[in-house]
Amino acid sequence: MSTRKPPRGGALSGRGGRSVNQRVKKGRGLKNSSRRWIERQINDPYVQRAKAEGMRSRAAYKLIEIDDKHQILKRGDRVVDLGAAPGGWCQVAVARVGSDDTDKRIAAIDYLEMDAMPGVAVLQKDFLDDDAPDALIEALGGRPDVVLSDMAAPTIGHRKTDHIRTMHLCEVAADFAIRTLKPGGHFLAKTFQGGTEKQLLDLLKSNFASVIHVKPPASRDESVELYILAKGFKGDNADG
Repeated sequence: MSTRKPPRGGALSGRGGRSVNQRVKKGRGLKNSSRRWIERQINDPYVQRAKAEGMRSRAAYKLIEIDDKHQILKRGDRVVDLGAAPGGWCQVAVARVGSDDTDKRIAAIDYLEMDAMPGVAVLQKDFLDDDAPDALIEALGGRPDVVLSDMAAPTIGHRKTDHIRTMHLCEVAADFAIRTLKPGGHFLAKTFQGGTEKQLLDLLKSNFASVIHVKPPASRDESVELYILAKGFKGDNADG
């Protein structure tokens, strides 16, 4: 894994180099949808950049672009990363908060396996398990300054159902953030276009100084994903 620090300052647009648009030949047993996905991956400048810079996923650039603009990660922060695998967001957070193995300031959780990373306490566990929140706080060594969630339910192709399932994960993540964040802390979570539920928005607006939707350039134009960013937690959880 590369230890190169993800850049701050100036949102990355992925225009760092030219690439020839490549096509995958039609083959027996290869569905058109699979062929299109492969072509998209081959030609995606963020995928190319992630490989060149040793990032674990192109999703890292979504967090880089959001943080460059909204400044949610600060040196010395403690961070929880929900739905962390394969670890792209953790790589960004490690560099920006200054976490290392002598003082791990990031706790990451996913039911999928994730390779170990310096500066990160990795829990292979379902965040929906009853004991997961306490396990995260114990691994972090205190309350978080930032809660990140890139969790999304596996899609089934039915937009309304996919939206509802991912919104549930967003709501659970928001509840965790409200119960654990330090005052002034921030919450960033994936949602889907189709309208964030009013009840969730009202909950966040009553607990944070500002709540907005963001779609970073690294999020594909055709993707229905959005991110909800709640900044300036107004609660009093200052015992961490």
